[in-house]
Amino acid sequence: MAADRPAANLSEITFSSLGVPAALVDVLAADGVTAPFPIQAATLPDSLAGRDVLGRGRTGSGKTYAFVLPLLARLAASKTPTLPGRPRALILAPTRELASQIDRALAPLAAALRLTHTTVFGGVSANPQLRTLQRGIDVVVACPGRLEDHIRGGHVGLGNVEITVLDEADHMADLGFLPAVQRLLKQTPRDGQRMLFSATLDRGVDGLVRQFLHNPVTHSVDSATRVTAMDHHVLHIRSDDRLKVLADLAAAPGRTVVFTRTKQRAKRLTRDLVASGIPAVELHGNLAQNARERNMLAFSDGRATTLVATDIAARGIHVDGITLVVHADPPVEHKAYVHRSGRTARAGAGGLVVTLMTDDQVADVRELTRKAAISPTTTRVRPGDGLLAVLVPGTRTFVEPAEMTHLASTVQASPRNGAGGRSHRSNRPAKATSGRPAKAASGRPAKATSDRPAKAATRTDAARPSERVGGAAAFSRTARPNRGRPAR
Repeated sequence: MAADRPAANLSEITFSSLGVPAALVDVLAADGVTAPFPIQAATLPDSLAGRDVLGRGRTGSGKTYAFVLPLLARLAASKTPTLPGRPRALILAPTRELASQIDRALAPLAAALRLTHTTVFGGVSANPQLRTLQRGIDVVVACPGRLEDHIRGGHVGLGNVEITVLDEADHMADLGFLPAVQRLLKQTPRDGQRMLFSATLDRGVDGLVRQFLHNPVTHSVDSATRVTAMDHHVLHIRSDDRLKVLADLAAAPGRTVVFTRTKQRAKRLTRDLVASGIPAVELHGNLAQNARERNMLAFSDGRATTLVATDIAARGIHVDGITLVVHADPPVEHKAYVHRSGRTARAGAGGLVVTLMTDDQVADVRELTRKAAISPTTTRVRPGDGLLAVLVPGTRTFVEPAEMTHLASTVQASPRNGAGGRSHRSNRPAKATSGRPAKAASGRPAKATSDRPAKAATRTDAARPSERVGGAAAFSRTARPNRGRPAR
């Protein structure tokens, strides 16, 4: 593996000077993006030249444009014909949310070059995906499970892929997807360009680099664990004060993301916040894909000011103006803290991160912050304390629950047929016990298949059938794309 190159000096560097085509520069400028981030400035000269690239940088560092721009530029320059079921470029992502966000980021750029693109992931009907693939697509943004399904069915092949990108490779490893990723990469041409972006090289990611990247140019922009541009606070609370303190913080101006450890906690906390007057929606694995999209739309367009989520939202979620991240349940691992916290302070902006800690969590939180290499300010608080207004200033706004009927926190009671028929495989491996895949819910396969690891990574976000959350009616609107600025 090639040695790390230092990050480029950003003084007077522009996208044009880096070699990005004028059509793409114009699209970026129209969206207010005029100066490259360090990861973009470092990698673009090599990726535009067709070299294999290994990019290492923390969440929110601008990795999406770092691979989308060269991928589209090189496809447009190659002028290779697009054939039915034979994409010319492949971007692999660990979650549906990240795949959708990448697709939104590249959409206006691809349109400027008259390139086509689509997403492929589970939780939605396969038929529209198959029809789109058969029309011929330049770029496919996919999660491994559903893409392998389509390949086994003979609907798509990877033999014409000129450029392959693996995004959030370390998260792929955390979810147990590396065997599927290896199978997919083996089906792409060996002489094609490959780019891998990851915050770390642990859990087998280094093996992917050695096996599939050819003499890669490595760019490390910053520490894999460093969290910058954020203020970190730990609020030492009594357990029965948690909801009141959280509601006080969430009622302040701005968008808030609240993280919990489990789906059930996310569901209950959303219900309790709505009952407390906070326009909140939930995001977790028990939601059908259309419900996830509706809730994310409500959060992005401002109808909901708070998103309560499991670690499913720790990566791949970008909404402008997220000013506060609250760890209602402190995460188990420091990497989860880093990625959760990275939902704020993105693209050079600042943000506030608050961890709620009870007496029995003191030792765990101390160890967590030590490993995350942060030094938070720890304060004991009670509901109504003036510190809360100092941390998150502004007039608190509470809404009567009866006035929030336009919000949906709806979980489909039957993951197999509640959305109109048997659901397709999700993009996450089933939780395993004693090395054997467990029977799963919410679209996960009921038995082992060759494309799933024998034993998945341990997850507290356990799959279970769920029920309708009280206090909020379903949306009546059709889900629309996120109106916020695409992730950089």
